[in-house]
Amino acid sequence: MQAPEYSAVAQRVLAIPSKRYMRRPISFLTQVEIDALLAAPDLTTWSGRRDRALLLLTVQTGLRAAEVIGLRCEHIVTGTGAHVQCLGKGRKARCTPLRKETVTVLRGWLRERQGQPSDPLFPTLQGMALGHDGLAYLLNKHLGIARRHCSSLTKKRLTFHSLRHSLAMNLLHHGVDRSVIALWLGHEHVETTSQYLQADMQLKEQALARTTATRARTPRYRPSDHVLAFLNTL
Repeated sequence: MQAPEYSAVAQRVLAIPSKRYMRRPISFLTQVEIDALLAAPDLTTWSGRRDRALLLLTVQTGLRAAEVIGLRCEHIVTGTGAHVQCLGKGRKARCTPLRKETVTVLRGWLRERQGQPSDPLFPTLQGMALGHDGLAYLLNKHLGIARRHCSSLTKKRLTFHSLRHSLAMNLLHHGVDRSVIALWLGHEHVETTSQYLQADMQLKEQALARTTATRARTPRYRPSDHVLAFLNTL
């Protein structure tokens, strides 16, 4: 709008196709692996109780890293209709319901936190909001502990976003519709949820079990006379 003389150039730039790249499989945690991760924080320390509340909230709600960082104490509602409020991509606000066990943990954390409504829900030891590097550090720290008790975690490359993928896969396994998952996670389009269908081998195996088996028979090998004559000479 400010430089219309470049509109033709802009159209040519926008017409350049995106570069193709290798799409890696989505990394996510199973329920056993999630339980091992949630058991890793040391609940006798302040930071351990903070990390346990943070990880449990993320696994249950599927919030993005930026959404967790932006949480304030006032965004947690632990009364009737308990939920968490967050501001996602595109400045879109959404509310996500909380389970009873998550509410219990968050209530205890809020009592210990004793912050003002506008204070960060999960602060650092200095009282500042955690950053992306802080989230990555605490996740890797607790993954290192969880791997000692759950060997399958050693074979996976996980990031904080993997916790979000884990929730989506859990919802798919329980038969939740893709449109509901997209609404839960704050996806712009329902098609975005299709990546989870492609990543889950269990769902593919269930689909294969519903198909009709082919009747192709493997013929029995019958050696030729030349082969039999050669074997007789041995």
